[in-house]
Amino acid sequence: MNQPPEQVGFAVMTVSDTRDTRTDKTGPWLREQITAEGHAVIDHAIIHDEVELIQARLRDWIANESIHAIIATGGTGLTGRDVTPEAFKALYDKEMEGFSAVFHQVSFQSVGVSTIQSRATAGIAGGTYLFAIPGSSGGCKDAWNHVLRAEFDRTHRPCNLVDLIPRLTER
Repeated sequence: MNQPPEQVGFAVMTVSDTRDTRTDKTGPWLREQITAEGHAVIDHAIIHDEVELIQARLRDWIANESIHAIIATGGTGLTGRDVTPEAFKALYDKEMEGFSAVFHQVSFQSVGVSTIQSRATAGIAGGTYLFAIPGSSGGCKDAWNHVLRAEFDRTHRPCNLVDLIPRLTER
């Protein structure tokens, strides 16, 4: 059986019509956290809130064997331009419903019932993990600090997402 990668490769996407490299705060913060945990950031991008643009970049990254996980920050809210969950869900082979449930438990501790305004989602596509998390600093920090960091720690027990990477494409 294949072994899990020594270093998990990530891609980070900021989904926004208004942010650019000067004003994006969550993308750079997330990249810093990922590398601080010993993982690699293989690529990153700022993508406009358009399903086709989001999916095109996702497909490129899913096809890249050095990218094991993609985290998008932004576009998970309720407004008409928030389309990240639609873009992601259309590509899933499997949805990870537990991510949303746990994220909302954590988020409730930070923002109370306002957590219902997030449509954070996760799934697997082509053997790659996909996570769509809020673009707010607080939502991004809740997702990384209280959910994703532990799941991408190969020593986390009873299980973690790193150990599953070689098995994600089994049939």
